[in-house]
Amino acid sequence: MLKRTLTLSLAAFAAVLVASADASAQDNPRFGVWKLRSDAPPPQVNIMTYEPYMDGGMRITVASTNARGQESKWGYVTLFDGVFRPVTGREGSETAVEIINQRTTRISNKRNGRVSQIIINTLSEDGNTINNEYVRLDENGDIVRVTHAVYERIG
Repeated sequence: MLKRTLTLSLAAFAAVLVASADASAQDNPRFGVWKLRSDAPPPQVNIMTYEPYMDGGMRITVASTNARGQESKWGYVTLFDGVFRPVTGREGSETAVEIINQRTTRISNKRNGRVSQIIINTLSEDGNTINNEYVRLDENGDIVRVTHAVYERIG
């Protein structure tokens, strides 16, 4: 009897964990697939995919094709804690993500041990676009260029 009660309790606990994970995944409006808005002719394309990772984190994957048709894929995971973690597909790169507010994150990109770029990533109020401000830094940490990109939800 004790074994059956323990088994039922564990099954109920597992069901709660799955439901909780599903609810938190649905609660994060960034989860999904995003395409760079661009006037560049095909084959150039850039697609970001945001997926749940661990408890409250996110897995980001970027798949792109340049104007010459060369494809690349890279990505990283974050727990939104500002801790640098390796970027797969980009040797010598690390990324850290921090929450600024409900719709905005700050992404810091390191290359070969030095922060070379800060991205301010802002989700629109309607949840259908992401605006990125890319701030490029030189070896002294001074701003050398700022660019902007818009991603639209496609999935």
